Amino acid sequence: MQQNDSDMGRFGYLWDIPAAIVLLTRLPMPPLPDHAFAHGARAVWAYPLVGLVLGLILSVLSVALAGLGLPAMAVGGILLGALIMLTGAMHEDGLADTADGLWGGHARERRLEIMKDSRIGAYGVLALIVVMGLRWIGLAEVDWAGVIAALMLSRAAMPPLMLALPHARNSGLSHAVGTAPLGTVIVAVLIGVVGAMLLVGIAGLFAALIAGAVALVVGLIARAKIGGQTGDILGATCVLSEVAVLLTLVAIA
Repeated sequence: MQQNDSDMGRFGYLWDIPAAIVLLTRLPMPPLPDHAFAHGARAVWAYPLVGLVLGLILSVLSVALAGLGLPAMAVGGILLGALIMLTGAMHEDGLADTADGLWGGHARERRLEIMKDSRIGAYGVLALIVVMGLRWIGLAEVDWAGVIAALMLSRAAMPPLMLALPHARNSGLSHAVGTAPLGTVIVAVLIGVVGAMLLVGIAGLFAALIAGAVALVVGLIARAKIGGQTGDILGATCVLSEVAVLLTLVAIA
């Protein structure tokens, strides 16, 4: 039986944090009560906090690897692999499916069909090669604070699309989570932007604008080609905005 916020107690919103971690990562978590998942889309405010958790893990790993004397590119490659493992490659899978579907089909229904297909095509492969290569460079060049800022901002880039765009299909992960409420989207963006600014200063605000621009472009393309958003579109938004933030921080360092 689902429980309302009063049933969950005064701090019911805190359950959104572990719920978001379960949704967006493969981090080991203790079993959560059913009511932790009762308000799916409400938990989007905690998405940037998931980025914070992932960023802290990568930062500790980065410091340890640098202490061993590994070159920056080797550290970046290991961080990239660790991040993919920590998230179960769900965002990378979304990037590949988005590239295949949006550019591999000539009609809305065919594009959605391609995106649902587990097989990967040429567009998906090339998108992963190019984007993962740029991501590797970014992870190798920015410091720990920049990595955390990028992961927070990229997770904050997804909720606005969940609010602004309708669901492109009546199934899938995004549809199951639901439409994000305006208030929680605003909180998510504020957490991402304020967190980034605390970490990297005014550069965090500029990086946030870049992340927002990337999300806007992806959203406009998705609306034009499939009429809305899916989990794949959100995953692609996360990866692309993360890379954009990393490269922005590299450029203005």
